[in-house]
Amino acid sequence: MKHYDIIIVGGGPAGSTLAWALRDTSKKILIIDKQNFPRDKTCAGWVTPAVMESLHVNLDDYGEGRTLQPIDSFRIGMMGQTAVENDHGRTVSYGIRRCEFDDYLLQRVNVDKMLKTPVKSITRQAGSWIINETCEAPLLIGAGGHFCPVARQLGEGPGGHETIVAAKEVEFEMTPEQARVCEARGDRPELWFCRDLKGYAWIFRKGNFLNIGLGREDNHRLTDHLESFVADMKQQGRIPTDLPTRFKGHAYLLYAHAERPLVDDGVMLIGDAAGLAYTQSGEGIRPAIESALMAADIIREAPDNSGGSLQRYGQSISDRFGARALDGSAGWDIPDWVKMPLASRLMKTHWFTRKVVTEKWFLHEQVPPLATAS
Repeated sequence: MKHYDIIIVGGGPAGSTLAWALRDTSKKILIIDKQNFPRDKTCAGWVTPAVMESLHVNLDDYGEGRTLQPIDSFRIGMMGQTAVENDHGRTVSYGIRRCEFDDYLLQRVNVDKMLKTPVKSITRQAGSWIINETCEAPLLIGAGGHFCPVARQLGEGPGGHETIVAAKEVEFEMTPEQARVCEARGDRPELWFCRDLKGYAWIFRKGNFLNIGLGREDNHRLTDHLESFVADMKQQGRIPTDLPTRFKGHAYLLYAHAERPLVDDGVMLIGDAAGLAYTQSGEGIRPAIESALMAADIIREAPDNSGGSLQRYGQSISDRFGARALDGSAGWDIPDWVKMPLASRLMKTHWFTRKVVTEKWFLHEQVPPLATAS
């Protein structure tokens, strides 16, 4: 049996960031992930400058041999309407490939790693968590996404009682001919909202790579919505007509809908395992990073691993992301005054698509980068 101070289940951005944030401590840490890295990850793939700043990522270093697409404008519309184009005049985000981004963050962490290792058993014994009957630690971190096995240790765990966002996307490298005919621009991602405002589709070009997808609050007729959107974009000439046929799916919780407990004795949830995706946009990378940094600060200061000592993490999450609306009323956090039919008119204006949709809902420019002890 191998002994650790902390076992982190999940080697994605949340898990690797927590290990990185504790790099100057004496804690012995193990990261377990069911997949090998680099690995494909279903995600549109963009990060804001705030994320890169919080992670202390050197952009020149990261961009050496990896995809780093500066984004300075957006093309936003409601399906069936003409899109509005807004130029911000500066870099407001970056397009990345998750296979590269996640691997970069994991590889810079100097801790023990067990990759290609599914978590088959979690048991509690004498104040320690035992994983797969091979390793143990007094503190267990769930960072394995929506279906994280650690989340099953708290509350009701993942299941049909949760209101999820379901999404499907595809990312592929275009042929020279596909790149020539594709009208989507790398510096100008496209966001297309469903007419019922229960989700949106996107087109992100990153050099010769193209990412297309659609996510909705519920998975009712998700494939139909996606196929209709793709057909419309092909007809308009926005994307190549010969796309890959297999779109990958994934699920996650919007922050306002998540009811998962965040801590208990010797256990914490971070990132998508905790259900922290922004309610307005579904974006999960920044909340995952920030939750890991906040968890690291709590771990540093906690006198022990009891639920009482770790409980301040839950308050830190509330202070940062706001109180959850557990009555399910928040939806995509779209105010009543934006609902149809006003929404269709607002989506045609530069002010609303820039100031509200882009800068507030997606970029969160009103929220400064998280200041932590890490």
